[in-house]
Amino acid sequence: MIFDDLRAIQSQYGYLPAEQLQELSRVSGTPLYRIHGVADFFPHFHLSRPPKVRMNVCTDMSCHLLGAGDLKGSLEQRFRGMSDKDVKVGDVSCLGQCDGAPAVSINDHIYRSVTTAQAEALVLTALGGSELPEMPPSDEKPGQLASDPYPGVERYGALRGLVVTRDWDGVIAKLKASGLSGLGGAGFPTGMKWEIVRKEREPIKYVVCNADESEPGTIKDRFIMQHLPHLLVEGMTIAGLVTGAQKGILYLRHEYGLQEHILEHEIRHCYKEGLLGENILGSGLGFELELFISPGGYICGEESALIEAIEGKRAEPRNKPPFPVVQGVFHKPTALNNVETFANVPQILVNGVDWYKSRGLGGAAGLKFVGISGDVRNPGVFEIPMGLPMSEVIYNLAGGIVGGKKLKAFAPSGPSSGYLPASQVEVRLDFKSLAAIGSMLGSGAIVVCAEGRCMLDMALNAVKFFRNESCGKCVPCRMGSQKMVDILTGWTHGKGTAADMVLIDDLTEALKLTSICGLGQFAHSPLSSVLLHFRDEIEAHVYSHRCPEGVCPMREVYA
Repeated sequence: MIFDDLRAIQSQYGYLPAEQLQELSRVSGTPLYRIHGVADFFPHFHLSRPPKVRMNVCTDMSCHLLGAGDLKGSLEQRFRGMSDKDVKVGDVSCLGQCDGAPAVSINDHIYRSVTTAQAEALVLTALGGSELPEMPPSDEKPGQLASDPYPGVERYGALRGLVVTRDWDGVIAKLKASGLSGLGGAGFPTGMKWEIVRKEREPIKYVVCNADESEPGTIKDRFIMQHLPHLLVEGMTIAGLVTGAQKGILYLRHEYGLQEHILEHEIRHCYKEGLLGENILGSGLGFELELFISPGGYICGEESALIEAIEGKRAEPRNKPPFPVVQGVFHKPTALNNVETFANVPQILVNGVDWYKSRGLGGAAGLKFVGISGDVRNPGVFEIPMGLPMSEVIYNLAGGIVGGKKLKAFAPSGPSSGYLPASQVEVRLDFKSLAAIGSMLGSGAIVVCAEGRCMLDMALNAVKFFRNESCGKCVPCRMGSQKMVDILTGWTHGKGTAADMVLIDDLTEALKLTSICGLGQFAHSPLSSVLLHFRDEIEAHVYSHRCPEGVCPMREVYA
């Protein structure tokens, strides 16, 4: 696999020297242009020698809210006199530590809730040649989770029963009856997806888990993999047996080192106990499972881009149809689901459909993990009934708004869901309720904004994320996201005009209708939502050249 070769070279040299890539091309028979194309695409790889210390500050959403800009500015000032060969301070997209904002990456070591003094000390440690310390686990060990159907009993009960009954159609029927839908964002019915793959006559099939959660605010899968890895592995194995897939691939973001070790241990345990392999529990049924560590990039969360990466290519989304259920990994039928979706399957099979449905509220079914971050006292991941009002999560579980302030806005699922005003805080956290008010449940990545936050500033921050993470394959997304950033930046500096509003409408329609994948199609969402719910605030910037919250740097133009 090309990524293993590139990682080996970078591990030895610290980057990818040209002569080593040429040698790799010669030995592997892979054209040099293809190797360069892959290496240049992913942020994990370096084609030139990096500085001795790479200090990257996450500046997305929650980190932006909690001082990442000031942190970065202080570090730039502190190390300004040093050569770029020694220290370079830059930005990095979401590191998956939103409940520990602001987060930084120093030579690929990730740290949470970092102060300027702590970051400076870590940089000096690295400069001195000492080994950087490892970050302690981010999530405290919880008590008994209701999602785990094996409290004090032997695990993998659903799998053990299934290899005896071989009731593949019964599993699909239960998943359909439960109403389980994809919990990574798209919400496609899981039973239907597995049924389509099962009916495909192609003898080679795959099961893939998308554990590449990279959208700002999204941290729930990190928690599940840390505390319920057995449910994920069991869910994937059941999917393999039900769909007729022989191999599973668990695609994990490379920043999740702790989760990687936990999953490796769980997979080794399953092979040792006969729960994975060519002869599961002596049944003659086989399923192989391996970890695939992502080389980085939010775009890899898009299912077809993720598949391209698995195949050793640039992670550029495919045109659809055909969809992965028909032509996925290596153009074979593929059942691709999110971590939380797979983890729900054993719950349903062990506890039953009625139990699963009874866990939800207001007509919704099941339990849900949500991550909440931003301006709350107690950020983190919580297990809740599907359908719980947002107010319960913000004010009870997350402890309310910091500093005794009032709630101004919240994003139910990171930048893709857009922002909702405080007046809608009683909305229930389920697919239908959020869709009814023009938002979405998505991945359950709740980001909270207190009073005093500028919603134009927040929209610009979110649109910048999409701009930064665009793969560049399609023109509408590549050019449209940049143009949107340019316009919003102008508004924050007092350069708005009435004509901009018309242009924004045109850009929004172009992005929605012509972008290849969801990144481009939803890049407008943060701005569209604040224009809908906070229009007076936006118009004050555009027409009066004034930031009502005093956040934007209008003074640079209108001093």
